[in-house]
Amino acid sequence: MEQWEQWFSEKQVERTIQALKKNNFEAFFVPDSKAAFEEVMKQIPDGATVGVGGSVTLTETGLLDALGKRKISFISPGQAKNIDERSELTRKSFSSDIFLSSVNAVTEDGKLFNVDATGNRVGAMFIGPQKTIVVAGVNKIVKNIESAERRLREWTAPQNAKRLGKKTPCVETGLCADCSSPDRICNIYVTLAKRPTRTEVVVILVGEKLGI
Repeated sequence: MEQWEQWFSEKQVERTIQALKKNNFEAFFVPDSKAAFEEVMKQIPDGATVGVGGSVTLTETGLLDALGKRKISFISPGQAKNIDERSELTRKSFSSDIFLSSVNAVTEDGKLFNVDATGNRVGAMFIGPQKTIVVAGVNKIVKNIESAERRLREWTAPQNAKRLGKKTPCVETGLCADCSSPDRICNIYVTLAKRPTRTEVVVILVGEKLGI
């Protein structure tokens, strides 16, 4: 990265963290995914019940594999063998001590923007668990909610639909459409504008590209 690009990225991160803190989130920066891994593991004590939302970011950092080996009660609906087991694990994740997730976008004015198919991930981020830990690469930082929605349509949704093997128009064209497909993954849009009243939310911004 060129010197001026590094400077620009650092200023963007500074603005974003300051705004997140102003909105009552706990927020800080770590330089890379290794540091993010270590910080998350440090924040999860042995014996805790930990729920997790589906996330490319968490997979890339190695956290999902590592948490499965910790002395914790690990609730991962993505590892369910069938739809009934997945539904049961999803319900249990809402009563976890800590919920771990990524985010579709973080705005420079301190908001967390998420889109979900069923609502299990976005719902557990703000109601149920005592603490939510959000891990996001700096590639997820955008100017505002309008930019976050544009990022979703032009980048995130088509790639996630393709990754998940969905039968949606965007998988055919690479372009978002306001579809009514049964496989649509963009059903629920949630913005955390401020920290939820009863849930501690920790946002860890990582100085590298992670996730989609």
